[in-house]
Amino acid sequence: MRTFLDVLQLLKKYDIYIHLGNRLWDIELAAIEIDNLYKAGLLENKKYAQIKLVLTHEHEMEERRQGITSQE
Repeated sequence: MRTFLDVLQLLKKYDIYIHLGNRLWDIELAAIEIDNLYKAGLLENKKYAQIKLVLTHEHEMEERRQGITSQE
């Protein structure tokens, strides 16, 4: 799991398709769906952590691309 596309491909295996028309929203919804799969016991700890790192990185990159500053 290295890219957001890899995450989307994994979600498709569970019949979860994401396209909201805004990449930032897509990343956020993917994170929610990954959390749900993990809570349901469908993802191992290592894979879950790896996916969350990818999503966090992609989210930060997209915020920079869109010129959005983090409020943290």
